[in-house]
Amino acid sequence: MQLFGKMSLLLLGISMSLCVSAEQTKVVEFNVKPGGVVHTFSEKVSKYECIFTYASQGGTNEQWLMSVGLSEDDQLFSCSVWRPQGKSYLFFTQFKAELKGTKIEYANAFSETAVTGQRDVPLKPDEFTVGESTVTQRDGKFSAQLSKLTVIGRTRHEEL
Repeated sequence: MQLFGKMSLLLLGISMSLCVSAEQTKVVEFNVKPGGVVHTFSEKVSKYECIFTYASQGGTNEQWLMSVGLSEDDQLFSCSVWRPQGKSYLFFTQFKAELKGTKIEYANAFSETAVTGQRDVPLKPDEFTVGESTVTQRDGKFSAQLSKLTVIGRTRHEEL
């Protein structure tokens, strides 16, 4: 995707986050658990759902947040999953975010989350792949570092 397209989608996501009502957004805390076992956490707003599936190793449980939101016009659904304390100390062997009922228009993954004057550190583009409804690690390329995942999908809203 060209730089202009990425910037447009980023601005679209920022605008969307400003145009959601309390009933159309949720922020929920959950534990990311190491041990190499596959875990899943999900949240819904209306008929749209974000499903985060992962497996990680090392350390102890970490507190993470999932935020889901639906734009006021029901055209965009967003999902962010992140560690609010910044960098995760877990090594992720796999991750997948799936948006049900939407087609992904923007996605990005980060190895570090911004805290106190720092910036988010994005994964390299070849470390993950974006499909129509999923974002997943790319086997053999993913560095095992994940601290944030942001996905925005266009709903399959039908005009009458």
